[in-house]
Amino acid sequence: MNVLAIGCHPDDLEISCFGTLARYVREGHQVTACHITNGDLGHVEILPDKLRDIRNREAELAGEVIGAKVVTLDISDLSVDSMQDSLNKEMVRIMREAKPDLIISHAPQDYMRDHIEAGAMAFKASFHASVKHKYPEYTATGQVVPIYYMDTLAGVDFLPTEYVDISEVIELKLEALACHESQIVWMRDHDGIDFLDFVRTCSKFRGLQCGVQYAEGFTQSRVWPRLTTRRLLP
Repeated sequence: MNVLAIGCHPDDLEISCFGTLARYVREGHQVTACHITNGDLGHVEILPDKLRDIRNREAELAGEVIGAKVVTLDISDLSVDSMQDSLNKEMVRIMREAKPDLIISHAPQDYMRDHIEAGAMAFKASFHASVKHKYPEYTATGQVVPIYYMDTLAGVDFLPTEYVDISEVIELKLEALACHESQIVWMRDHDGIDFLDFVRTCSKFRGLQCGVQYAEGFTQSRVWPRLTTRRLLP
């Protein structure tokens, strides 16, 4: 299968679904990890232009850890707008190149507007990607695919309906997350947050819910024609 994961910022996918993506890669599937923004506003001391380059490189390194292709729309933080046609067009281009059998993205109840808009963009663009005469310069996929919403930060107001056992890849997930050194070090030194432990704890909590050591939780977009009888998650 072809799997397309769409996160808002560099490191969002690593936090919420990189264990699942690592399992897909191990099972021989093609995985594309797309981050919409470049993370340029995600630091107090590092200026945006420099941070943009740092964070894009961190995302590439994280993708290499699990064997995923990494792409970006490379827009500034706090500017994600699912109604902006130019962004929608770029997302459609990425979808038509990736030809996904399923999409993973942010849940509608996530904690900040950029995340919510990223999930909305995934929903909107995935329908547009199936319409032949919408952006005809890119070959249409011809299908509307299932969307799975990944966990919110700390699992707040998110009750999974499906789980993926990531016990065998939890260290790989954390290795990929550790590539985002600009964020990990900043939160540790200035906010007193051990973010690697934070994510490990969340994965352990989801594992407790479904009877394994570590897990990631998802819900499915329950609208026609995105439902399927197939088990698409690993």
